[in-house]
Amino acid sequence: MWGEVEVQKKDIYQFHKGLPGFEEETEFALIPWEDTPFSYLQSVREKDLSFLLVSPFTFVSDYSFELSEVDKEELEISEQVSVYSLVTIHSQASKSTMNLLAPVVLNPQKCLGKQVVLHQSIYETRHLFWSEDEEQAKSVKGGV
Repeated sequence: MWGEVEVQKKDIYQFHKGLPGFEEETEFALIPWEDTPFSYLQSVREKDLSFLLVSPFTFVSDYSFELSEVDKEELEISEQVSVYSLVTIHSQASKSTMNLLAPVVLNPQKCLGKQVVLHQSIYETRHLFWSEDEEQAKSVKGGV
């Protein structure tokens, strides 16, 4: 779909348990979408399988959660960690969402990744990028 993309080894992450629903896919390349806050998580084995990601902090500045000790051990996290949310694009862009309940957590030092499901969390799987209030404010100001 995107044509051939050259990926460096440092951009390939091992997901030992795959992703929910795609447990057999354990290697993904993280490919930045130039000049946007988005990236693609592209299966190394299955060319037609990719996910759109975004840093949740770009849209939800107070987003936070505690990573369990089990997840920290599994990802071999000592210092660096990257957090992304899976994006669902809606035909009406203002209704597009990101999954804050199950972030994709990456250890860039060890090239390990996991989608972590947060338990007892206030977050949801379909968090709108923009609140309706922001959308109405844009419309009143003549924005999109």
